[in-house]
Amino acid sequence: MKPTIYDIAREAGVSATTVSKVINNKGRISEKTRKKIMEIIDKLHYQPNVLASAMKGKSTYTIALLIPDAANPIYAQYLKYIEEYGQEFGFSVVMCSTGSDPEKEAKHITLLKQKRVDGFIIASVFKNEPVLRQLIEEEIPLVLISLHRSELPVGSVAGDDYLGGYIATEHLLSLGHCRIGIIAQEETVSGTERVRGYEKALINAGIELDKNLIRTTTDLTIEGAQLCARELLASGQRPTAIFGCNDTLAIGAMLAAKELGIKLPDELSVIGFDNTVMCKIVEPQLSSIAIPIHEMGRQAMGLLIQQIEQKDNMKQRIALLPELVVRQSTARLNDSIKYST
Repeated sequence: MKPTIYDIAREAGVSATTVSKVINNKGRISEKTRKKIMEIIDKLHYQPNVLASAMKGKSTYTIALLIPDAANPIYAQYLKYIEEYGQEFGFSVVMCSTGSDPEKEAKHITLLKQKRVDGFIIASVFKNEPVLRQLIEEEIPLVLISLHRSELPVGSVAGDDYLGGYIATEHLLSLGHCRIGIIAQEETVSGTERVRGYEKALINAGIELDKNLIRTTTDLTIEGAQLCARELLASGQRPTAIFGCNDTLAIGAMLAAKELGIKLPDELSVIGFDNTVMCKIVEPQLSSIAIPIHEMGRQAMGLLIQQIEQKDNMKQRIALLPELVVRQSTARLNDSIKYST
């Protein structure tokens, strides 16, 4: 026979109401009592009937995380820390990949609402504007991660993309590079901001902007990045460094350079963005801009739980500072190598 809430209450020497408050993270319960009850729940392998709770209009303690690209390892990192922090409060997380397709976005949202998830965390990109605005109008708990939408009343947590783009470019400039190419995601807030930071760093260094060195793409695969990088590297005035606006784009640039017989980093420096696990498994290891992913996940989940528990209706926008991580893919410009001009 499955254990009930009354079994837990009996063994803990407390009321069923107290056990319910611990399970639902409600009310003021001492840490000692809370810990004792949670230990008994684990020992008895108690599972609350979330379906019955949903039918009664109660919380299902399930959060939906929508991502645009399951192939990008940054989203696995988001899931890891969102889930880790959510579990502390009894929430589980279901992740769906939309492929940045507005129809898929709408289908996932509809299905997840039917399943009565308690709230949504949307990562990086969401193209179906009517569906997004409907979520907001329906006052469904919602937080954006790695995306700010200042014109919408919605909470968000993101790294400072503009500053990250500036820092990446400034690093390459400090190594003597003046012809710096960039590959960015097309039509996204983060991509636009990272390019803007890149342009500002060049302007501050007194370097005239060359639009021929800027490539944008909707194909965020390594193969898509390789194509963009080949175009940059095959030109008569090829760059001596490339800034990939995420690590996948940067690694695509590295592979394109190797195909063309260009030595890394002696003849071409490459820097990425996100500091994913891929940075350490490529050769040479990839320099990248790191955003505190652990803190992003914690902050996003915290904002969402506050909305779910109706403790905070403020739509906070939290920006986290990026950090440069230098590895072997960037080096000082070799003046002995002659580049076409």
